[in-house]
This record gives sequence, structure tokens and C-alpha cells, in this order.
Amino acid sequence: MTLEPVHIKIMSEMADRIGMSAEDDSTDEFPDLLNILNELEHDGKLILRSLGKTFRSKVNIDNMSLTNDPFDITYSCDSGSTNPMAFRSGLYVDICHGGIASTPSDLELHSKRTIVAATYSPSPLVTIDTTSGWDTFDEGQGRSKIVRIGADLLKTRVDRMVHNVALYLCESEHILWMMESFDSKGFFIMDGPIYPKQLMYWMVVESKEVRIKEDPVAKNILQNYIDIMDYQMKKGMPLIGFVKNPEDMQIMITLRDKKGMKHLPWLRDSQFFKNVLSLGNGDNGRNGRWITYTNWFLQPNQFYEGMINSTSPMLDIDLRHDLDPEDYAITFFMLYVPMLDVLFKVEAPYGFTKDESVRDLITRKVLFDISVNGIPLTLSKVDSLAKIGRSEKELIKGMFKGQRFDNTYNIERWGDLTDE
Repeated sequence: MTLEPVHIKIMSEMADRIGMSAEDDSTDEFPDLLNILNELEHDGKLILRSLGKTFRSKVNIDNMSLTNDPFDITYSCDSGSTNPMAFRSGLYVDICHGGIASTPSDLELHSKRTIVAATYSPSPLVTIDTTSGWDTFDEGQGRSKIVRIGADLLKTRVDRMVHNVALYLCESEHILWMMESFDSKGFFIMDGPIYPKQLMYWMVVESKEVRIKEDPVAKNILQNYIDIMDYQMKKGMPLIGFVKNPEDMQIMITLRDKKGMKHLPWLRDSQFFKNVLSLGNGDNGRNGRWITYTNWFLQPNQFYEGMINSTSPMLDIDLRHDLDPEDYAITFFMLYVPMLDVLFKVEAPYGFTKDESVRDLITRKVLFDISVNGIPLTLSKVDSLAKIGRSEKELIKGMFKGQRFDNTYNIERWGDLTDE
């Protein structure tokens, strides 16, 4: 049954009424709001600090695309996933396939792959043939591993935890395997945040239902990311995380808690920054050939910095590190592309961005890449390289002989809603 004209008409009237009562605020006060982020505290704790002076700036896309790439070669890592597969036996499996791409292309590098299968069963009696080391395939061009999350560690969020372990183990292990072959004059882009944030949350939260912090594989993942940061910072090869869909809310929660700022209408930080970075009507249309961006910000005393300092609840995890704890703190800047109407977040460890010249170099590199390709070209390459398509996912499901897929009505009707 489809919507009839009478239904469309009433929805249009409702949209008009909602639009008139929830209009965008004037942009006049936004620069002042940005200045508040110069040093932002919550409950007496510093949660954000500007690196240098707060500002918003813009560049012309056409002019920026005609400049030279600041780096001779760019690398990017990504992984494709089957997404968690649940079977009637109670078994959960997610298989991730990771690769690294470069610009200019290096076919030898592109051919190297890492495949990780993360598994979970709530019964300790179920046998899963896990891998102690790595199995190689394709004449050494690829490596594979099967890991299992402990049977008694998960009572809820099984799908998410299985996915996180598969994804983060695959990507971090592939980076560690490949990074010594990187050109020291290169630039490295991680797809998404620089740290495994979704896994990290459950590693520091006390929960009887999700005890992933006790899992040795999860602990190994955390160490992997420290090792990656150590290697890149000691080598002096800039590393960033390119976040296509920022979901943070901490800044907005803090601002609304401030006296006189409860009226702010935004829930997500991305909504706030998109408004801050919107220009006047003359430059801000979907045809505007501009990129607007902020200065860099530091988020001190968060996960990795806290763990290394032994100030987090995870006192039983001993993370090896070679640099000062503050060097692992997250720093970021935001940029907005009006003609796409999208906001991106770019992260880097403080060990790089505490140097103003390096901050400027990274900013220029990112602006160049976006001007040329919309998102960094090397990210587009590695996305195509690592992606597991819908038809391939269906094929993989059928490979589990003796296992019947735990189908649901929604999957039957709508398909794989988590398809990447």
C-alpha cells in the first residue's frame, strides 16, 4: 500500500508547521561560541583546549586543488566486514578483511591482506578451532586468524562486541604488519578515529553484562594502537584519523550545562560545528566552492592518556609505551564542505600536533585531498579494496556447513540493514 495524495498533503502541512517553529538560529553569535572552546571545563575537569588561537577559516576548492600535494605518497587502511552473523546454534561470527592502499598506487602493497574471524558462543562446551598464530595464504600475500571471545564475558551487545573485535584486530594487525614498508616521507590516513573508541568504552565501564575488558584479544587490540602511534610518532610520519560521520556529544553536553546556555538547540557536536562553519548566504549555498574549517583542539585526560598514567579504572592493564603520556592525547579539527553539506572531523595524536608547523602541514594536506576528491582519494581506493559486497556476504553465510542462519522477519523483509 502506497501513500495517497491526501497523506502527502497532510505531511507537507506538518512539515511547514515544524519548519516554522524550529528555524535555524542566526549565525551572528556562532563565532563567539567558538571562542568559548578556547578552554572548556566540565565539573572542574578540562575537557577541551584550543591549540593556539580559536578561529574559523575558509579556502577556495578550485584554488586549493591546483596546489601541490604536500606529501610524496599517501597511505590508507580500511577493512570490510560481513557484519555479525548469528546462527541458530548460538554461534556469532564476524569476518573482517583488511587492506592498505597508497597514492601513487603500489600494487604489491595493495595485494597484502589480513582476514580476521571473531567468534562467540555462550556455551563453553562449543568447540571453535581458533588460531594461535597466523595462517598464511596466497603465497604469503595474506594472513588469517580466528579468535574467540570468552564464553562467559558477554550477556548483551554480542553483535557489537564481536564486530568490534574483528574490525579493530584486523585493521591494527594489518597496519602493524605493513607499516615498516611505508615511505618515511609519506602520510598515513586511518578510516575513522585514531583509537578504537567503541571497544574502549566497554573496556573502562564496569558492567556485569559486557566484560570484554577481561578478554586477552581486546587487551591486545589496545596495545596494538599504542604500538602504531609509537612507531609513527618516532618515525615522524604524520598520522590522522578521518572521521566521516562524527557522533561526539561531549561539547554540547558541557555547553548546555553552562549558565545561560541551556537554550542551545543542538544535540551532537557535529550540528554545532556545522552551524559555526556555515558562512553567509552569499558563500554558503550547495554550489559554494569553499571548505571552511576550525583551528585544532586538544582533548586531554581521555582513554589512552589516562590508561598510561594509571588514572583510569583499567589499572590491571599494563600498556607499553615509548613516549610521554600526553603525546597519545586526541587532538582534532573540524571542516565543512557546503556543496556536499557534510562535516568531517580530523584526528591526530598530540605528539604530532603540539608542533604548530606540523598542524599546519596536516591541515593543508587534508584540505588539498578534499578539494581534489571530496574525501581523500586514498581512502576511496582502500574502501573499494577492502569492501565485502552484499552478494559476497550471502556467499560467506552459506559456507558455514551444518549451521543455520538465525533469520528474523526484518532481515527477510529488508535485507542486511547494516550493510557497509
